[in-house]
Amino acid sequence: MAAAPDRPHNLDQARRRRADRARQVADVLRHQVLAGAFPRGQLPREPQLCQDFDVSRNTVREALALLADEGLVERSPGVGTTVLTEKYAHGLHRLMGLGETLHSQGAITNDVRTAALIRAPAPVAQRLGISDGEPVVYLERLRRLDGVPLSLDLTYLPRDIGEPLLTADLAGQDIFVLIERIAGQPLGTADISFEAVNADPHSADLLDAPARAALLMVERLTRLADGRAVDLEWIRFRGDRLTMHGQLQRGAAAPRVIGY
Repeated sequence: MAAAPDRPHNLDQARRRRADRARQVADVLRHQVLAGAFPRGQLPREPQLCQDFDVSRNTVREALALLADEGLVERSPGVGTTVLTEKYAHGLHRLMGLGETLHSQGAITNDVRTAALIRAPAPVAQRLGISDGEPVVYLERLRRLDGVPLSLDLTYLPRDIGEPLLTADLAGQDIFVLIERIAGQPLGTADISFEAVNADPHSADLLDAPARAALLMVERLTRLADGRAVDLEWIRFRGDRLTMHGQLQRGAAAPRVIGY
């Protein structure tokens, strides 16, 4: 007599397959939401999504639940699924400040929490190409888009570049514009890296984010056109409010300069 099928094992496999498909559906829907494919903020009803993706209703519901857990959409009985949180598109093709990049999205304002001349930590001095212990200007700014917390920026600048900023209007201007004015030459290149970090209690409080929420951490070292390093930053972005986009080319030399 044939052995009875391993039903729990088969059920587990079915659940995994559905979870895989749910992630696939969620990825496509997320892209549509961020691209503004639902201008009225209303996603298609579940039967339509089942037909569009050729999946079961349970799979669609799991996909929508993933987006809801991200805070991107909200599901309401009798109403359906609506876009809850807008993400702001940030290009990777040019070296620009936040205000320059998002000017069409709304008004960028800066809450300057710290602006001081300090002794440079050794790693900072090394990155900026200055002597150990040499003074640098340290800035900490909470940056908002239309009043909504978007990023927490920690910035180090050489004294001759940073000191004039201590008396400048930092609340309504991008530092990049001011640096070029002080240096008398344009910015040239930047080295940049991205990673995900958990929000520490201080950052979470300032960014109005849940404790240990995933933040997008950007580290950027910016140089003038003559190659001098003038701006070292660690920037914590709310990942649920920003999306990065760009264009890559296969076969060409990898560019050293990208904006965030």
